[in-house]
Amino acid sequence: MSMIRPFRGLRPRKEFAHRIASLPYDVLDSDEARDIVKDNPLSFLRVVKPEVDLDPGVGLYSEEVYRQGAVNLRRLVEEGLMVQDTQPMLYFYRQIMGDHAQVGLVACVSAEEYDNDVIRKHEHTRKAKEEDRIRHIMSHNAQAGPVFLTYRDIPGVDVIEKKNTAGTPEYDFTASDGIRHTLWLVASPADIIALEGLFRTGVPNLYVADGHHRSASAAIVAKRRREANPNHTGLEEYNFILAVIFPKSQLRILPYNRAVRDLYGMTPEQFLEKVSQSFTVTRSGKASPLVPREFSMYMKGQWFTLVALPGATPETDPVEGLDVSILQNNLLSPILGIEDPRTSDRIDFIGGIRGTGELVRLVDSGKFSVAFSMYPTTLDQLLSVADTGRVMPPKSTWFEPKLRSGLVVHSL
Repeated sequence: MSMIRPFRGLRPRKEFAHRIASLPYDVLDSDEARDIVKDNPLSFLRVVKPEVDLDPGVGLYSEEVYRQGAVNLRRLVEEGLMVQDTQPMLYFYRQIMGDHAQVGLVACVSAEEYDNDVIRKHEHTRKAKEEDRIRHIMSHNAQAGPVFLTYRDIPGVDVIEKKNTAGTPEYDFTASDGIRHTLWLVASPADIIALEGLFRTGVPNLYVADGHHRSASAAIVAKRRREANPNHTGLEEYNFILAVIFPKSQLRILPYNRAVRDLYGMTPEQFLEKVSQSFTVTRSGKASPLVPREFSMYMKGQWFTLVALPGATPETDPVEGLDVSILQNNLLSPILGIEDPRTSDRIDFIGGIRGTGELVRLVDSGKFSVAFSMYPTTLDQLLSVADTGRVMPPKSTWFEPKLRSGLVVHSL
């Protein structure tokens, strides 16, 4: 069963929360981050992407970058802009984007349970990105950005959530992107004990929805510190990982679309002929697929609907039956020659938040030859893959809204 743990969050003072809280480090590049901090010098991007304070010529993974981030975090504390709670507690965090709302529990989870696969994953991690976040945690002595977790809904959590979120929130602001963020403190010992019990007895597994590198890095830091500490007890803060935990029913996954730069030496007519051997192809004008195993393809100013032919993939296989696998195995690899989408520079991935209009723009610009609008992966598919101990193809899921960094920091 799953352990959750209250902690003494390091948080912005109420009047500064809307200025400090930032997008996570991995959804924007350094130049975009520099533009944001230029207008808002309190942005937590100066902690999670500290290269914004350095010359652009400084390497992203130089020691100077991590040192600068630690200085920036320490300055927020020394200037009284962020303060650590005096008692361990939990937090409810609500996000509203348009007509969609989701409420997660901010808590620490067990690094040991991550290692033992009680906390399950669905993606491979890359060593270079792991090492980046390891150095970030070690230099800051804190986990600055939370991991996004989910679980199969259980009765009881929503009762405590409704009780706590009926009270006055600690923070309530709408960010510049239109997403509303609200945070409530859960300080009642009775509520904390009840939530711990519900997860311990009713949640056999937690699942990493987003933040595989953050969680893997935090677990590695825990292992290194455990091995270096002759007086290790298991209760030290380094044994726990900062997370926001959402019930599955409240989450939605947006499609992760694809755009390919060339047709692998084929004319559009030759390409369509090859595609028709594995898919039914119709000129539909439809920019988004309505059902699984259906794809919308944009090429030469025209939308086509592709439907995978029977037998394109074993439907009972949780990985091969994913739409992203069907497209990869029946079109991107055999027809367009993209064997490994992780490393190919001929394919780009476009988060569904940017809409199908972005696919049209990319192709019409002449920089790309064809684009594919995907039916989104479902939460049930994600959990099924993770339960079998397997991983999804790259860029299978796009979660939105993104968690803000800097709302609650876990100090080690």
